[in-house]
Parts: sequence; C-alpha cells; structure tokens
Amino acid sequence: MEFIDYYKVLDLDKGASQSDIKKAYRKLARKYHPDINPNNKEAEKKFKEINEAHMVLSNPENRKKYDQYGKDWQHAEEFEKAKKSRQYSYGPQSSGSSQGYSAQDFSDFFESMFGGSQNFGGRGRVKFRGQDLNASLQLHIRDVYTSHKRTLTINDKKIRLNIPAGIENGQTIKISGHGGPGQQGGPNGDLYISFTIINDTPFKRDGNNLYTTVNLDLYKAVLGGDITVDSFEGQVKLKVKPETQNGTKVKLKGKGFPVYKKEGQFGDLYITYNIIVPTNLSPKEKELFKELATLKKQT
Repeated sequence: MEFIDYYKVLDLDKGASQSDIKKAYRKLARKYHPDINPNNKEAEKKFKEINEAHMVLSNPENRKKYDQYGKDWQHAEEFEKAKKSRQYSYGPQSSGSSQGYSAQDFSDFFESMFGGSQNFGGRGRVKFRGQDLNASLQLHIRDVYTSHKRTLTINDKKIRLNIPAGIENGQTIKISGHGGPGQQGGPNGDLYISFTIINDTPFKRDGNNLYTTVNLDLYKAVLGGDITVDSFEGQVKLKVKPETQNGTKVKLKGKGFPVYKKEGQFGDLYITYNIIVPTNLSPKEKELFKELATLKKQT
C-alpha cells in the first residue's frame, strides 16, 4: 500500500490544529474541485487525496492512529491485539531480552499481514479487519434539502445509500461493513463518504440557517407595504414596515435548511433589505422630491 503523507497533501505540519486542517481542506478543495478543473485527471486525483486526508486528520481518533502507524493506521487495533498475543505467549521479558518490537517490526508485520495465515505463539490464526475505503460524492445544495436515496458504485459493487436531508459541505458519513473484505475470517472494513455540496443559489448557508439579500424600492421602504420574496422552498409574503432602513434584517423562522437527521426541524432564513434609489427621474418626479426636501426642512 503506497504511503500518502496526509499532512503534506494539505500543506500542513504535524502540529496543525483542527481549525488549520479545516481551513486548508476548504482552500484546496475549492482549488482542485472538478467543476473548476473539468476533464483534468491530475486535479481529480488531487481532489480525492485532499478528501481522504481531511477524512483522516479531521477525526482526532483516526489522526492519532495515523500519527503512530502511518499508512497502516487502519489496522492499529489488529496490530495491538496481535502484539499482546505474542507478548503473552513469550511471557515477561527479562532485562537482557531483545524480543520487543522495533519500528521495523511495525512495517514488516503490516507488509505480511495479508499473506497466508499468521500464528503467534501457537494461539492460532489472527483475524484481520478489512481496510476502510474512502469515496467522495458531489451534490447540489437542492439535492440535500430533502432526504433521498442514491446508488453508488464502489469497486464494481452497487451500494444503495440513503442520504439524509441537511448534509453539510465537507461532512463525512460512515457506511459500516462496506469497506474492504476482512482477511482470515475478519470483519469487513467500513466505507467513508465525504460530501462536496455545490451551492448555486442566491442563499448563503451557514449550518441550518440561510441568508439572502432582497432589493427594496425606495417608495416601499418609506411607505411600507407587502412584498413577495423567495425562500428555499417557494415564495413567501412579507409585510415591510414604514420607514425601513437600508440593511434592515428580518428573520423568517423555520424557513432555513433542514436539521441533519431531525425530521421536521429547520433552521431560519435571514433576509437583509437593500434599498434601491430610483434613477432616470422625470422632471415631475424631481420636482416632487424637491418639495419633500423643503417640507422636511420645515419640520
């Protein structure tokens, strides 16, 4: 199995914080995204490596195993069990003994662990869990507004996947038992799917909340009245208060994005008013504005 330095993939050092990892992932994912690099095999390969690196390093437990075992991090538990079995078989080590494991033993063990039966101290075959697999799935934001099913093909095997509403960009989910096959009677590994969500709507998403800007003509802002605005699931009528100021924000409760795995729960929609000053005024309109200015000065 070829070693991939996940820190190098994300242009980070080993002391990087979780925040650093998240920022690096987002920056590189945008740079190498398939939509920005169509038909570019190198960019596609790089994009997959970035997703794989993020999946491992963003999970503290997986990161700890990776830091200790490198490319063999997915088999850390099996190695520890096998090592304990061997130590138990040999008994306590004397101060002059050199039967402990070295760094080279780690590599030798994992290089040979899938070839033939492994016996330690006569305690029989050791079962090894299959490797975890990583995959990336690109969806549009409207695809994840509602729960739906999708069929994926992983290693020539079709997997029927239920995608819950509310999946976020960069989120990784685990499909148990759909990874690589176990060895010597061991269980299958798991499949980890990282999601890239493309947002081509006028709504900015932040968690479960949505944000958008609505243009408001000067007359409606001054006098107030009813308007119709777009929400993610259709149009909504709003009442504008008289003398509404530019930049005013209003909240539409429950008109945001679905909460992940919480059926019927939604975030909120926040609307910011952008007041449009009229242009190309007629002579009559200009005269009326002058009259209004004169009246304002007199009050």
